[in-house]
Amino acid sequence: MDWTHYRFRSLWTLAAPPDDVYGALADAEHYPRWWPQVREVTPVDEVSGVIRIRSVLPYDLVFTAGEVRRDRAAGILEIAMTGDVDGWARWTVAADGPDTRARYDQEVHVTKPLLRRFAVPGRPVFRANHALMMRAGRRGLAAHLRGNREAV
Repeated sequence: MDWTHYRFRSLWTLAAPPDDVYGALADAEHYPRWWPQVREVTPVDEVSGVIRIRSVLPYDLVFTAGEVRRDRAAGILEIAMTGDVDGWARWTVAADGPDTRARYDQEVHVTKPLLRRFAVPGRPVFRANHALMMRAGRRGLAAHLRGNREAV
């Protein structure tokens, strides 16, 4: 087993139209407004940027995200990631009754030396750290979407 390889999946149910959810997720530059662990997004060009995240554990992950697929009709946003983590991440947005389901899939290899050094003993903690980040992201996006509807 490669202890530096991770696969994640998160499912978010949001009380907002799919187009609103897709729009918020497609606007990665503004993630820090509603996702506390996304500390900074610095655009590089029209389809890539450098992202710095930090969850509960005292380390930052920095990576360049490059757009691979942006398909509003299919509800798909996909990026390639290089830096402290190498791999890919994908949002799939779809109607779910009166709500919207946003599915996040990610597959990465950790390249940050500190995390590689603690790959075996730290794995459960790193996974829990990711889960906490995703939970905060869902809450933040739900509040952001509510605020957008209330401002209309």
